[in-house]
Amino acid sequence: MRTSIATVCLSGTLEEKMRACADAGFDGIEIFEPDLLVSPSSPEQIRALADTLGLTLDLYQPFRDFEGVEGPQLEANLDRARAKFELMNRLGIGTMLLCSNVGTATIDDDAAVAEQLRRLGELAAGYGVRVAYEALAWGRYVSDFEHAQRIVDLADHPQIGTCLDSFHILSRGWDPAAIEKIPAEKIFFVQLADAPQLSLDVLSWSRHYRVFPGEGAFDLVRFMAHLVRSGYDGPVSLEIFNDVFRQTAEDRTAVDAMRSLIWLEERTASYLARHDGAAGYPMSLATLPGVAEPTGFNFAEVKAENAETVSALLHQLGFTFAGRHRTKPVQLWTSGAARVIINGQQAGGMEPGISALGLDVQNPQAAASRAVQLRARPVSRRSQADEQVLQAVFAPDSTEIFLCEATADGTAAWADEFGPAVPAEPGESSAAPPLISSIDHINLSQPWQHFDEAVLFYESTLSLTPIASQEVPSPMGLVRSQVMRSADGGVRLALNIAPLIVESEPGGAEYPQHVAFTSTDLVATARLAVERGLRFLPVPANYYEDLAARFRLDPGFLAELQDLNLLYDRDGDGEFLHFYTGTVGNVFFEVVERRGGYEGYGAPNAPVRLASQYLASRGEAKPKAG
Repeated sequence: MRTSIATVCLSGTLEEKMRACADAGFDGIEIFEPDLLVSPSSPEQIRALADTLGLTLDLYQPFRDFEGVEGPQLEANLDRARAKFELMNRLGIGTMLLCSNVGTATIDDDAAVAEQLRRLGELAAGYGVRVAYEALAWGRYVSDFEHAQRIVDLADHPQIGTCLDSFHILSRGWDPAAIEKIPAEKIFFVQLADAPQLSLDVLSWSRHYRVFPGEGAFDLVRFMAHLVRSGYDGPVSLEIFNDVFRQTAEDRTAVDAMRSLIWLEERTASYLARHDGAAGYPMSLATLPGVAEPTGFNFAEVKAENAETVSALLHQLGFTFAGRHRTKPVQLWTSGAARVIINGQQAGGMEPGISALGLDVQNPQAAASRAVQLRARPVSRRSQADEQVLQAVFAPDSTEIFLCEATADGTAAWADEFGPAVPAEPGESSAAPPLISSIDHINLSQPWQHFDEAVLFYESTLSLTPIASQEVPSPMGLVRSQVMRSADGGVRLALNIAPLIVESEPGGAEYPQHVAFTSTDLVATARLAVERGLRFLPVPANYYEDLAARFRLDPGFLAELQDLNLLYDRDGDGEFLHFYTGTVGNVFFEVVERRGGYEGYGAPNAPVRLASQYLASRGEAKPKAG
């Protein structure tokens, strides 16, 4: 599949955009006219730069408000088109995008419009270029791609064809199955865009909220399947109007864009294989190494210059110090299958924060290969000859994702590099099973401008499934939370967008993140933590009064919850108990107990946690003992 992208998708100058697209691996680009108009480079220089970068110049766009006009206006529009065709010859671009008229059309007559397109085709033939007619979803008389195609058929000119844009088709609810009826040779160009489902006028929706494939609500796999079945084999291009993308680094956006096309290509190939078998089509679709979703968390890593505050919290929660790495300033703490690494490498001046996750996968090499082919950046890691070689890539927020070999007994070979462990404390039985058994979920905060990119990354590279997002109120605004999880819940990853004001405040760019551990007995875990001096995140008495009203809990049980600063939730499937530690640096810990079939995360309690953390960060409330 030939990949392309419109320069309107990216920030920066035209030249910067071109370099970013080439670096991301695109085959070609569409030149958005305003980008050329403000460029200091001549058309010939842009053409030469494209040749140097190995990019094809696939489309010049947009040409607006041409058809459906009276005679004098038509002649003026033909003169305007002639100038653009001459420019395209200088650029070496063979196709121009013609949008259906939205502003000046006065003639609602398909035959008349077709005749005007035929005249445009005659003019284009003299310059050796083609015109791709696109039905804008808000066109004055032509807003449906099938209507546009009927006009193209009436024009009956070899230089006049159609441009299919997924946004204009799917935003209006048109059935893309009709694409298969269009002769492949008359489909001159294809543009893709996804979008979230919004109740908004279609023009505003299009101009501000388009996203890359896989980041919205449109069924682009089915759209692509119909396109492939039509016999089309030209460029598949991204045209994304998005305010956020135009404000972020062009190289990063280009990588996100390319990842979305690779992911869509693979999913389309899989869809066609399931539904059409071995049917051959002109468009060749590449596939990626298939990987199963991760089976669990292998470890969580916290990076900090001073490990004492983090290690103290882990000890209070019941973790055991499993030793220091034999060659690096790194500690390992364990409890059951839960492992936490405290990394002091290159951590000068760093407050504690989550820096890496380890995920258990069946085939780390295949998983890493897939991630790299989806444009993930590999983590460069130095290993001694007697150390495990671990596969790892960077997530969009720079968290390192380690792909670890899943084992039947849950052991990790790399853990042998740590030691010696600390003996159990007096009075403790090393034979007793630990109260904390595993990592339940991990919560990572995401920069607002890269949230959609993160969701696509975890879905495409690791096969995690996005669950319906939620918005949680906090004293500083709404926090949007998106859970990515494996089918069996072995991996639960919550991605949060902090309110914008958090990033604008001094020191607020680092929004707290946390690791949640599973406990077999939360009350016992809390009592152990109290004995070891843990200071809990305080929970106001008002919360427990409301809890009593909502759930009619046993008074003794309610008193125990309040005494230990525990939170509670219940649904039709089961119960959820949990508590939070105070925040150290930019990280805190949560301990949870799931009873029955409860699958949530205690969302009704999140505002309590956020408010308490808000007060604590301003010195108005401090973590307290249980």
